[in-house]
Amino acid sequence: MTRILIIFLLLFGSSLYAQEKTRFSLEEAISYALDNNKTAINARRDIAIAIKQKWETTASGLPQINGVIDYQNQIKQPVSFIPSEFFGGDPGTFTPVAFGTSQNASATATLTQLIFDGSYLVGLQAAKAFLDFSENANEKTQLEIRKGVINAYGSVLITQENLAILDSNIETVKKNLDETRIIYENGLAEEEDVEQLQITYSQLLNQKTNAKRLEGIAIQMLNLAIGVDITSETQLTDTLTSLAKPGLGLFQENPEIEKNVDYKIAFNLTEQRSLELKLERSKALPSLRGFINVGTSTGRNEFNFFDSDERYFASSIFGLTLDVPLFSSGARSARTQKAKIALEQAESDFDYTQEQIRLAYEQAKSEHQLAIDNLEVFKSNLKLAERIEQKNQIKYKEGIATSFELRQAQTQLYSAQNAVLQAMLDMINSKAELETVLNTPNYRGKE
Repeated sequence: MTRILIIFLLLFGSSLYAQEKTRFSLEEAISYALDNNKTAINARRDIAIAIKQKWETTASGLPQINGVIDYQNQIKQPVSFIPSEFFGGDPGTFTPVAFGTSQNASATATLTQLIFDGSYLVGLQAAKAFLDFSENANEKTQLEIRKGVINAYGSVLITQENLAILDSNIETVKKNLDETRIIYENGLAEEEDVEQLQITYSQLLNQKTNAKRLEGIAIQMLNLAIGVDITSETQLTDTLTSLAKPGLGLFQENPEIEKNVDYKIAFNLTEQRSLELKLERSKALPSLRGFINVGTSTGRNEFNFFDSDERYFASSIFGLTLDVPLFSSGARSARTQKAKIALEQAESDFDYTQEQIRLAYEQAKSEHQLAIDNLEVFKSNLKLAERIEQKNQIKYKEGIATSFELRQAQTQLYSAQNAVLQAMLDMINSKAELETVLNTPNYRGKE
């Protein structure tokens, strides 16, 4: 029994550990984030709320049935004063008389139906417009989440690539340092040569320690973006090279800004303001409602309402209610003018938003082109820096170059390596920004 329990615990524990470790390609990470990111979940809830609100508005114009059950127990019955001469008494005097029964009960059901109301028809259109707005807001949320995941995914790859480069650089410098220390101990090198390399070596170790911390933070940020526990050991299956490709297909002469989600949201706002104006105007129209009332009532001096021998008295009423707005002392006109001004503001904002989108596209396009150009230049510079560093390595070993010159070449190489990594990250992020502006999340870049 003990052995079975131990095996069970080992299997269960390993399964939990396996659940904590996750592997994602970029597309898998995006897909997972759209399902599990907290912001994405709440955006879908906003759509659900809008759907319910639309039905709530629709239902307000459909038949409504309400029931009322009323019970009264007159502990002390009110009296009325009747002239006493009705009962043979003296003229001018009154006799107190209690009318009715001490206990009364009634049950009533009322069906009401809206026949015509201009504001109801506008309300239906407004509910549909609000649903459209919620769906567009959800689309914007998804695009922002996608861009955030791409940025976080790229940042993790950059930190991991930087760690790999640092390891290679540390290995090279450590080898140089060990060789130089031996030469110095044999009296064939100066102490400064060892110190120069020691400085470089210490700086690289410190950079690696910091890079390791940054890697942990970058993974946690990615975990937060995709909606997994931030302590999960997330592993990435895509490579930096596969993501850092230019999106040449995103360069367009006349971008379709109508696909931009901010365009859609601004258009929704003008539509809503237009409906608000229409609503205020509709309030000047009459509204008509109909109702049917069916009920029964009875009165007793004792509480025996469930006695089948006692009678109940039925009643029924049918009616119409016509509500005609006549005079509001200018309040209705003021509300209409206010709604008209709000519509004009929304139309101006809509025009401004279109210009902003065009500018945002040109900026994103320029930044992506700059990232493409920078990456080509920095890769070329990196090859030159590598050759220069290798030449200085040979010269140093042959005693032609000093340790200071070698350190300068190495520092130049490290700067070139960092520049390439930053250019690759800029390439990834600027392409994601272009895709977001154009609302082309399924685009695959061209090399």
